[in-house]
Amino acid sequence: MIANAFLLALREIRNNLMRAGLTTLGIVIGVGAVIAMVTLGSGATKSVTADIASMGRNLLIVVPGQRKPGTLTTAPPFDLGDADAIAREVPGLSAIAPMVQDSVVAVNGNRSRTTQATGTSNAFFTAREWPLTEGRIFTVTEERAGKAVCILGETVREDLFGAQDPLDAKIRVGKISCDVVGLLAPKGKSTFGQDQDDLIVMPIRAVQRRIAGNTDVGMIWISATHASDTETAKAAVEKLMRERRHIGEGAADDFQVSDMAEVTRMVESTTAILTAFLSAVAAVSLLVGGIGIMNIMLVSVTERTREIGIRLAIGARARDVLLQFLIEAVVMSGFGGVIGIALGLTGSAVGAHFLHLPFVFEPSVVAIAVLFSAAVGVGFGYFPARRAARLDPIEALRHE
Repeated sequence: MIANAFLLALREIRNNLMRAGLTTLGIVIGVGAVIAMVTLGSGATKSVTADIASMGRNLLIVVPGQRKPGTLTTAPPFDLGDADAIAREVPGLSAIAPMVQDSVVAVNGNRSRTTQATGTSNAFFTAREWPLTEGRIFTVTEERAGKAVCILGETVREDLFGAQDPLDAKIRVGKISCDVVGLLAPKGKSTFGQDQDDLIVMPIRAVQRRIAGNTDVGMIWISATHASDTETAKAAVEKLMRERRHIGEGAADDFQVSDMAEVTRMVESTTAILTAFLSAVAAVSLLVGGIGIMNIMLVSVTERTREIGIRLAIGARARDVLLQFLIEAVVMSGFGGVIGIALGLTGSAVGAHFLHLPFVFEPSVVAIAVLFSAAVGVGFGYFPARRAARLDPIEALRHE
């Protein structure tokens, strides 16, 4: 009986192909848009979390002042003594890297580039999980004496040297001559479009004395040994810095300790909310599509009143008529759902390519889309089907 009703539904859809296609268009658009939004949202979340993870795991970043949405307060910078105190008094840390940055012009022969001179220690490479592709890190003597040696990021290397080997070459960084001792592995652009490879890493004392002209430390990068130690380390660092910066009880901090794990969770939560909101907006077209199916099915019942009367007169039961029209609505909705899934996946793959996002296939979303489109067919097809099943055979036969 169900198979026969299905065949009748296919025949009716084929006889009114244009009308059926336009009727299911809302379902196609709704399902496709929801799948595209969820897939692109998952890709954006994965991209952002991967970029944050590329900065280093179990990472804390200590900066002077408070940086919060809508507010930015300044405060006195740190010094090397703050980094030494953290290393000495806070347990469970694998790397503490004080850092200072200054904009400089790097020159090699007739090539030049404006970039960032990053003064730090060897702990920077551990905290950032940033290996070298060639060369070496700084020696203890070079760090202590602030010798003019440097390690180049990939963007700077390419601009200044091209295909040449930069190791052991001399370049001018600002006003000082610097020996190139190593090359950093490329990291690419961050989530916010910043080129992470556009930097020159030097011993912090070299940048302080010979470029910045002071002993300030702009930020401190801290890597906890284990992920479980991060919250404990953050609390200990905050307590220590309040003591060193003489902040009284109840007074606001004039520094900020950012936990990258918290940042990751916040970003994931934000993208999930945005994805859900956009998907809800896209799902409105599913409602519109359902109303369209109900409208066309009501028209179909009116057009086929005499046919329904003949079927009832020759022995068809009311539930047979109900099933026929209900299956017809579900088939139209189901076809729309399948086409919408194909369009949604194709659109999200194309969008991910142009937006430079990873394509993240979500089988659960596809399954939900199929079930939802079928539910729309049942929900909006039931009323017209019930109306057809309740027709009086005598009155139906008289209908012209």
